[in-house]
Amino acid sequence: MAQRHLDPTDPLAGPAPTGDTLAGYLRTQATEFLRALRLHRETGSGANGSEASVEAGRALRRSARRISAGLHTFQPLLDTDWCEGMRPELAWVSGTLAMEHAYTARLERLLNALHRLSGSAPAAGARADAAAGGRADVPAGARADLAAGSRAAGAAPVPTRAAPRRAELRNPPPPAQERGNLTVGAAKAGALLDRQLNLARTRAHSTALQALGSSRFHAIADKVAVLASEVPLTRAASTADLRPLAAAAKDRLADAVTALPLVTAGHPYNAAALIHGLSPDTVPHPQDAPWHHVRLLLRLHRYAREAVSGPKGNAVVDLRLLSAGQALNRHRDASEAAAAAAQAARTPRIAPATAYALGVLHADQRHEVEAARFAFQQAWQKEAEAVSTR
Repeated sequence: MAQRHLDPTDPLAGPAPTGDTLAGYLRTQATEFLRALRLHRETGSGANGSEASVEAGRALRRSARRISAGLHTFQPLLDTDWCEGMRPELAWVSGTLAMEHAYTARLERLLNALHRLSGSAPAAGARADAAAGGRADVPAGARADLAAGSRAAGAAPVPTRAAPRRAELRNPPPPAQERGNLTVGAAKAGALLDRQLNLARTRAHSTALQALGSSRFHAIADKVAVLASEVPLTRAASTADLRPLAAAAKDRLADAVTALPLVTAGHPYNAAALIHGLSPDTVPHPQDAPWHHVRLLLRLHRYAREAVSGPKGNAVVDLRLLSAGQALNRHRDASEAAAAAAQAARTPRIAPATAYALGVLHADQRHEVEAARFAFQQAWQKEAEAVSTR
């Protein structure tokens, strides 16, 4: 049996951090929040906001998440009423500011998947167009047809990947007319997704602007400004050890991972993520919720490590946790993209070729969900092996 040793890179193994360490961490994150807010106001937040404004919005979300996570994990050491009042407000800020970016990234992901599934490379500038919330070229040379949504038959045909000779003998390629119909379906599917997600992105942008100018947000900013100088610790916090609370966050994560079907996820391409894929129910995929929950718990665990390490952010980055978090981020993105494709397929009176293309796109994203689960299982297995050898 391997002997257990303290890991010098684990912040939970160092000197006992106290409430003063937590206060320093929260003050640092509050200062980052105020700095990002000032930068966001200086760089502009209109429809043509600069890249600096976009980065300021990301910094606002990052600091809001970390403050909220600190209040959640270490609430016994903080004023209870203050925590319960601040956490929902910080979650509202982070969630509201994240929606525009989420719709933009989702559209880019789906349009790139359409190109890949059609066997064509995205046109130059498509990624930049999607990132800017503009029209993306799907497929190359058919932008005008895509925008019209009904003249795609005149678009340049999308080249298909060369199939193995043996496969051609078993499954001869479809006639040229059928290949053209598939091109029409992909183009119209892209146009439909472009309209729906760009509309949602525009609404999310307007909602974010209204939120940033609201009295509710100004009240939150005022409280964060107070937090930057005064943290509402309890009397016992000055001598309390942060490590048991941080360890509890780690244990909650481990318990949630244990409940996942990691044995199934350990086999790539098992298609478990496609179960219920044809269900008419429009609620989120029933299998995804536990994985999304693990993603949130993993984030709380990472932020707890940061808080325990001190306000200067001296926590050693654990590459295993980072890889696991990235896999769960991909899982979330693919799951939401599949839901967007399914929602578009429910649009009334769409052409059969369009519905077919959206169905293929939905299945592709659900396979991406399965691949992300496999990647998480591999990363978490390495984490478990590393813990067992300490």
